[in-house]
Amino acid sequence: MVNKNRFGNIYLVIVFLVLYAPILYLMYYSFNSGGTMHEFEGFTLQYYKEVFADTRLIIIVINTLVIALLSSALATIIGIMGALAIHQMQNRRVKNTMLSLNNVLIVNPDVIIGASFLILFTMVGIKLGFYSVLLSHIAFSVPIAVIMILPRLQEMSPSLVDAARDLGASRMDVLTKVILPFIKPGIYAGFFMALTYSLDDFAVTFFVTGSGYSTLSVEIYSRARQGVSLSINALSTLIFLFTVLLVVGYYFIMRKANRNGKKEPAAEMGVPR
Repeated sequence: MVNKNRFGNIYLVIVFLVLYAPILYLMYYSFNSGGTMHEFEGFTLQYYKEVFADTRLIIIVINTLVIALLSSALATIIGIMGALAIHQMQNRRVKNTMLSLNNVLIVNPDVIIGASFLILFTMVGIKLGFYSVLLSHIAFSVPIAVIMILPRLQEMSPSLVDAARDLGASRMDVLTKVILPFIKPGIYAGFFMALTYSLDDFAVTFFVTGSGYSTLSVEIYSRARQGVSLSINALSTLIFLFTVLLVVGYYFIMRKANRNGKKEPAAEMGVPR
């Protein structure tokens, strides 16, 4: 057992080194005054100053955050309704079919999704830009939200809903005071996962962005094609640190939710005992 645990720890260390070594390498050379990624000549914050002085880049950052927050919020709301609809289905075959269709959208290649949206927006007449990017991000974020919320619904005891109805609660009261508080951790998880996917997406966004509108992933790609610039390293470092902050924030939110979840469900959700 000791040897197995030691082997497992070594394996984990190797995996993390493979994953994080390129990121640390990129971050290290973002402070290189030599302007290359071959030899570190000295420490400088010049490239970070260039990032913050680039007005166009700041606008793109704002565009990316607005798209990510809006699409994640709307996708989470739609995901809640979708998860509730799937959970309440009585026909097992139909329920499994809906789950399969939902999962297909997650594992489907982003290139196919992006090309499909491009064809759709062109046929419908939607101009490529803010709305096309927003709609596409909502579309691929909804299945993620459903997957994160549905397990919490399946864990909920039907007796909670039955007790609330027996006590005279309306359907809206059952939804807002019983179901939503119980699945709150899943809602948080769905929102943060959708936010991460939206910030990270390139393939779908590349197809549906028009001239004059861009997001960070597309902008970094276009700048990287023009040649190696350490401002890309600085920008990527800032994005990585922002993502780490999101993960840490999500961890503390889930930790607090789990602590609250240890309380008695009836007392927590306002259902009289």
